[in-house]
Amino acid sequence: MRRLILMRHAKSDWDDPALADHDRPLNNRGRKVARLMGGWLLAQALIPDVALVSSARRTRETWEGLTADWPRPLPEVRFLQELYTAPPAQVMDFVARETAPTLMVLGHNPGLAEVAQRLVAEPPAHPKFARFPTGATLVAEFDAADWADAVRGRGRASIFVVPRDLG
Repeated sequence: MRRLILMRHAKSDWDDPALADHDRPLNNRGRKVARLMGGWLLAQALIPDVALVSSARRTRETWEGLTADWPRPLPEVRFLQELYTAPPAQVMDFVARETAPTLMVLGHNPGLAEVAQRLVAEPPAHPKFARFPTGATLVAEFDAADWADAVRGRGRASIFVVPRDLG
């Protein structure tokens, strides 16, 4: 079995309009949500073996918040510039090349929302699934020998959660 944890970064700060989009940090709420989601993942025993994380500042800061309370050593993480603006097909190509049984992709919309919809055979009933808001997390499971087979839209959405669901 393969498990994919697909997560959109936490809420970013828009206070400085001169700041390049790639360099936008998390806002205070985003930092709190990143820790909250990290605690939830830990409590659910959903720690990935490998994480592919966009190189944007807000995704790197989300990763830092997620992992703040995780046991050490942390999972292998790769910060990828290509995930910052990756279209869905490219995100799925990144996933297809991986070998880890449990993989996390931490990135951005609109790409992640489209990837989530393509990967699962049946979307979860959650009203926010299609929008995939900040902090949204999909856990999809695949009965596949490798990730190349898994990315063909046969995944089962075992969990979909947004930060508001956790309180």
